[in-house]
Amino acid sequence: MKLYAIPTGNLKLDGGAMFGVVPKSLWSKHYPADENNLINLSMRCLLVVDGDRKILINNGIGDKQSEKFFSHYDLNGDDTLLKSLADLGFTPEHITDMFLTHLHFDHAGGSVKYTPDRSGFETVFPNATYWISAPQWEWAMHANRRESASFLKENIKPIEESGRLKLFDYPGELFPGIEVRFYNGHTDGQAIPFIKYKDKTIVFTSDLLPTAAHLPLPWVMSYDTRPLITLDEKELFLEEAVDNGYILFFEHDLYTECCTLQRTEKGIKTDKVFTLNELRSI
Repeated sequence: MKLYAIPTGNLKLDGGAMFGVVPKSLWSKHYPADENNLINLSMRCLLVVDGDRKILINNGIGDKQSEKFFSHYDLNGDDTLLKSLADLGFTPEHITDMFLTHLHFDHAGGSVKYTPDRSGFETVFPNATYWISAPQWEWAMHANRRESASFLKENIKPIEESGRLKLFDYPGELFPGIEVRFYNGHTDGQAIPFIKYKDKTIVFTSDLLPTAAHLPLPWVMSYDTRPLITLDEKELFLEEAVDNGYILFFEHDLYTECCTLQRTEKGIKTDKVFTLNELRSI
């Protein structure tokens, strides 16, 4: 098995929304904000190559939304999904499995593109099975009013229409060496992969822990639909992660790609910080 970080560009979101009730005087010491209170976040995906199987975990924001839509998020950086795949010698046709932790636009927007004549939409990965948890699919199909702006029909319906949608409604081993668990605080049925890599477990944290700065238990996003459930989920996950030496792979942290954890008098904090490339060389 080989693992590759796939950067797809960055977006900016309101720092207050990203850290919920935590005062800026606290969170800004750990994650910087600009003059507009915006913080810069990566959209870092993960490619798992295991034999003939090439599993892409999440795919960023895509490029098909309107200029007005993108202007709300101040997209920046030189990386794109297709460029990062090409840098590794892959094309969308190589991807056999497209795994989506959840269907918010910044995680799943790269699933779908315009048809060549821009009259409709088609999937970006023509040979891939699209894996989405059944609870998340149902949640997105009947979106609540608070979350509906994050579930864009043009990111979702073309997947179903392609005939290559695969829903799973159970936690457990979805692929050899990849266990999936459900976390429901951020959005219902968010599916988090736990990947066995050599003698380690790497967890793609998605929006369970968007950045390393979100390790303190009360530091919960305002975007989470059930923040008290997030609080419990984080506590259980972090205790397990530190006890078992898990490596966390962050999708949104611009400054920390991977880390291990340590238990301190002030709670669980980062220990070693490194990139996936550095891990592969160990």
